[in-house]
Amino acid sequence: MKLISQASLQIQKPIEEVFEGIINPISMTKYFISESTARLESGIEVYWRFPEFDDRYLVKDIKIESNSSISFVWDPETIVNIVLKSLPDKSTLVKVTEAGKEFNDQNLAWLVENTAGWANFLACLKAYLEYGIQLRIGAFEFMRKAENK
Repeated sequence: MKLISQASLQIQKPIEEVFEGIINPISMTKYFISESTARLESGIEVYWRFPEFDDRYLVKDIKIESNSSISFVWDPETIVNIVLKSLPDKSTLVKVTEAGKEFNDQNLAWLVENTAGWANFLACLKAYLEYGIQLRIGAFEFMRKAENK
């Protein structure tokens, strides 16, 4: 059995704005990452850095369907799929799944952590796109301090 991390959230912005907010590294640095080597585009590889970690993370096998879906691999065992759906009130439903890990105790811990992580990603995206609030600033500094002990 393969594990699937899932999170969904409705954002009160048109699908075009939400899509751009996810693929544009300038926007992404306002709510998710601290640095990116490029915009998300099909067929390229990108490196992301997060504010609380020193490592760079390779994002590859990127597949983009404009205003519809984004998929990529950043863990060799999983595929991330982000699906956007325009709703009648001109808001956007965003669904994130990350799947592929085998069922075991270690991967159950991954499932809990990544489900919370994707829910946080969506909350930060919503706060930034709807209100210009950058929820991630300082939110994970405790992780950097724990890493340096």
